[in-house]
Amino acid sequence: MDITDGLMQDHRVIERVLDALALAADRMDRGEPVPARFFADCADFAAGFADGCHHLKEEHVLFPAITAAGVPAGGPVSVMLHEHDEGRSLIRALREAARAMDAGDATVRAELVGCARDYVALLRSHIAKEDHVLFPMARQVIDPAAQARVAAAFEDIAQTEACDGSQDRYLALADALSAEAGEA
Repeated sequence: MDITDGLMQDHRVIERVLDALALAADRMDRGEPVPARFFADCADFAAGFADGCHHLKEEHVLFPAITAAGVPAGGPVSVMLHEHDEGRSLIRALREAARAMDAGDATVRAELVGCARDYVALLRSHIAKEDHVLFPMARQVIDPAAQARVAAAFEDIAQTEACDGSQDRYLALADALSAEAGEA
């Protein structure tokens, strides 16, 4: 298994939640009932799994290794970091809109749908860039010894308080969100 395999496996799980979020946004846009909690749960998944564990590995380990291997800091890594920040902003907005809707504010419906769609579009594009450009580049530029250090650091992060034990919880949440979005 190479250093990006686990990250790509994370991407497949994230994409399942993106698919569910897109379906829920479409349903809400058509006027069908979708509980605000669903969107809040998607935001929790995104903040906890996509950002809390997955992006942590990229930002603290992989991206510095790519830069140390000679890829200019202002290149693809800075684009990925900017998109991580954009995603965080969209998740905060999604969570706030879900809270407002849950509190009875129906005027945020369009905002909620917009935030969901914007996040889905951003992450789908982001994942494609990582899978097809950045990760192949990482495999080429990071030497084998550094790849071993990256893999060990990924494992260390997986054991941190932020990630430890959360993998199963987030996989279960992804399953539940996918199932719930498919109902209707």
